[in-house]
Amino acid sequence: MSDARKEQLAKALEQVEARVRAACEAAGRSRDEVRLLAVTKTFPASDAALLTDLGLDNLAENRDQEASAKAGEVAQLRPEAKIRWHMVGRLQRNKARSVVRWADEVQSVDSVRLAGALDKAVLAEARPKLDVLVQASIDGDPARGGCPLPELDELAAYIARTGGLRLRGVMAVAPLGQDPAPAFEKLALAAEKLRRDHPGATELSAGMSGDLEQAIAHGSTCVRVGTALLGGRGLASIASGSPGSAR
Repeated sequence: MSDARKEQLAKALEQVEARVRAACEAAGRSRDEVRLLAVTKTFPASDAALLTDLGLDNLAENRDQEASAKAGEVAQLRPEAKIRWHMVGRLQRNKARSVVRWADEVQSVDSVRLAGALDKAVLAEARPKLDVLVQASIDGDPARGGCPLPELDELAAYIARTGGLRLRGVMAVAPLGQDPAPAFEKLALAAEKLRRDHPGATELSAGMSGDLEQAIAHGSTCVRVGTALLGGRGLASIASGSPGSAR
């Protein structure tokens, strides 16, 4: 099954790569400017390991409990792989200590209180600085997370003053059921302002399976792709042979 799954993933990766290359060309940008982040949530560690075999070394998760166990499993499956793990889902402050044990980057920092919890956890773990992105709310929906755009400067300034965090840029999720282009345009302006105040904050994480082309057209440097690479959730059960494996 692993050979068949690897072939399946390779074909999907080829298709995603073609989309990213075409979007970069259309935007007059180099392919090297956009990082492909594979979102492996709900899929087994075996899939993540196969993706590393295909050359993907940036993997992302949405939930700490799943990610913590999966990162350990993948390390056992591919001890030689140099994987960079990203937390892209909403994060509660009480999970900060756990997250800093496996994540190299947290893209979903949306409040000073969460930033403070992560900073404290990094210092307590005596680990290198944690790369973070501020998550901006570009649809105003508090249920989806994100810092309101007028408060972005304050959050970024706080992160820049911490001893354990490194501000790398901004992340956002496009509004549901709407043309994402206007939201991505608004995000691009916010990211540009952030870079003026914090020159090291060069990352703009925007775009997923359904809207990566629009995001790249508006300057995204990181697209977070799950479904287009790994398929629907049911595929995870098929790949592992166990109905209970799709978490």
